[in-house]
Amino acid sequence: MENLRIDDFTEYKFLSGVKHNPSGTHACFITHEANMDENGYTSNLWIYDFLKHHCYQLTSLGKERSFTWLSDEEIVFASLRNPKDQDLQKKGDVFTVFYTINIHGGEARESFRVPLQVQTLEPLGNNRFLLTCTYHPGRPSLHTLTEDEKAPELRRREEEKDYEVLEEIPFWGNGRGFVSGQRTRLYTYDGDSNSLEPLTGELLQVASVELNQDKTQAVVVGAEYTDVMPLTNSLYLADLPSLRIRKLSPDDGFSYFSAHFLSDEKVICRGSFRKQYGLNEHARFYLVSIDDGIKELITPDLDLSTWSTVGSDCRYGARQGLQSDAGFLYFVSTEGDSSYLNRVDASGQIEKMSIHGGSVDDFSVKDGEILIIALRNLALQELYSLKDGQEKQLTSFNSWVNQERSLSSPEALSFETAAGITIDGWVLKPVDFVEGQSYPGILNIHGGPKTVFGTVFFHEMQYWANEGYFVFFCNPRGSDGKGNAFADIRGQYGTVDYDDLMRFTDRVLASYPEIDGDRVGVTGGSYGGFMTNWIIGQTTRFKAAASQRSISNWTSMGFTTDIGYYFTRDQIGATPWTNYEKLWEHSPLKYAHQVKTPTLFLHSEEDYRCWLPEGLQMFTALKYHGVEARLCMFRGENHELSRSGKPKHRIRRLKELTDWFNRFLKY
Repeated sequence: MENLRIDDFTEYKFLSGVKHNPSGTHACFITHEANMDENGYTSNLWIYDFLKHHCYQLTSLGKERSFTWLSDEEIVFASLRNPKDQDLQKKGDVFTVFYTINIHGGEARESFRVPLQVQTLEPLGNNRFLLTCTYHPGRPSLHTLTEDEKAPELRRREEEKDYEVLEEIPFWGNGRGFVSGQRTRLYTYDGDSNSLEPLTGELLQVASVELNQDKTQAVVVGAEYTDVMPLTNSLYLADLPSLRIRKLSPDDGFSYFSAHFLSDEKVICRGSFRKQYGLNEHARFYLVSIDDGIKELITPDLDLSTWSTVGSDCRYGARQGLQSDAGFLYFVSTEGDSSYLNRVDASGQIEKMSIHGGSVDDFSVKDGEILIIALRNLALQELYSLKDGQEKQLTSFNSWVNQERSLSSPEALSFETAAGITIDGWVLKPVDFVEGQSYPGILNIHGGPKTVFGTVFFHEMQYWANEGYFVFFCNPRGSDGKGNAFADIRGQYGTVDYDDLMRFTDRVLASYPEIDGDRVGVTGGSYGGFMTNWIIGQTTRFKAAASQRSISNWTSMGFTTDIGYYFTRDQIGATPWTNYEKLWEHSPLKYAHQVKTPTLFLHSEEDYRCWLPEGLQMFTALKYHGVEARLCMFRGENHELSRSGKPKHRIRRLKELTDWFNRFLKY
């Protein structure tokens, strides 16, 4: 067995988007892997044949990140591999090219082009499609213009590159750039006439769309707004033959997360009024009348996240979300340190379909037959069939990692932090651990805060264990998996969560005497970056720190970032005009003059979630007060650097972290 290498993740296969064909004889999914030559990722379609129990690659263009089934044997997908297409995009045009391919062989052929950036596409039959597209007001596509109109329009776009006009919030979005005025709109496309028809207006931001069984109706979740994007939204019903859409829900302060047809008469939605626990309150399920939009709560006792919040740096690609099948709605829940597949019926009865710990990352259901993409034990993502709670592994894309690399198994360490409150944590020993020998350690803090660490594969932590570190991590109060009350730390950031992390560190050091208490570091990203900034201002017990994509000042975070205007008010419970002192009280920057810990700051230039000035403020404050500090900024990256950033940047990030800890902890 060889030690895990810093760049081994460039050889991993990441899976996403699994979907059965209409009759359930085949399934298609996407594999992604790093492309070091292009410093990006290659994505291709693969097919699983249930009759032959065989898996094979379907496409090799390298940019197939979304697809849909046209029939049992044909798939339509979007790709930007045509060099001419890329040249046009450089000129400022935006369009999406779709190709069709037969699953039994042959070349992919171009089917049609849509003069917008298409996000989702669903076939309606008779060469018609339902699409969601990014809409830019006042920016016509070059494909819709005459030759005489194209040259002036290109000159105008070149001039406009010098300006950015903001008229609403959020004015930018992480991974999307400036978005003021942008909307995701619903369209129908007729392939025979090459015509694109909008179904929703210029001000409605579409969040989700789901079709009924015969594809004559769509239930749409969206919010219509100007100036400030609200946290509440509405439900709409689209009649596709007549191209008419009507608002279905009352304006009652409800937040719809998604909506689905259980039948032509029954719609089930997932959402919350967010009255008791605020922004992070768990969604529950409601039946909605398609006549008058009245909601009936059918899962009053549900107190779980209805998606997976299990952290890992070994995923890539979009996830499917929820799916209806045969009168059930299938969904993923986070419970404890794992996520599971469940289904709920019209009466609100919930049945757990998967029973193994880890993470269900994606799934597809057809007539009760289930496929999942999952992280299991220390194995990377693979495709599994699921029946009667039992899983059968269908692929072995990543089996080489467990066969050829040394890995450290997480050892559970839980404790009671307060009366009736248990914190779950884990410890990775160095892979070359020798009892009685002294080792450095790293406390790793997850983001969110409403996410969880578990026992699934984490490349960076396994790499540190291979570099001779103890790595320990836990789910303090504020984490997911244990209900609303456990996750609710509004107005308490840096208090009970800080206590839990310090008590956990105490327990780890007491339980593992081989960890040298004078050689322990701390790191984390996003909320974990906030906590790292907070910790170094409260204690000197850590000999080195690495703060990633962090928050240092709740006032600047609240009024410059893409989610800050609502996140800060909800999570801290104040604005500068209602209680500035409280914002400052919970800001790590307030305590920067107390910091003695050498600290590395990692930020991405296009991270608009926890953006660069948050790191710059702490970095400057530490330098001002004579504390050793270093800041590394990554151009062209956003909040997802550690998970889906450019491969070479991910290597540099992990090298920066490891070199920093080696410098201060390995002596």
